[in-house]
Amino acid sequence: MTDPAGPQVRLTAWVHGRVQGVGFRWWTRSRALELGLTGYAKNQADGRVLVVAQGPRAACQDLLELLGSDSSPGQVDTVISDWSENVESLTGFHER
Repeated sequence: MTDPAGPQVRLTAWVHGRVQGVGFRWWTRSRALELGLTGYAKNQADGRVLVVAQGPRAACQDLLELLGSDSSPGQVDTVISDWSENVESLTGFHER
């Protein structure tokens, strides 16, 4: 369980592989909501999925690990991530 009172961070992750048309954004949204995160998952024109998640660092780290795990739909080749403490005002977690 993550500490909801912990410092808030922003995770930006670019997921490479066969991740479009396989339910990846829906799956990511479900996992993020379970972890209490806000943000979105969005298909990119080059075939990647962009994931932006905000919340406690531990919850964001959990999501990052899930994104590259064997339990994610499709085939993830690599995940490139970036961390920031600049948190925007986002509500919910959406598929874009």
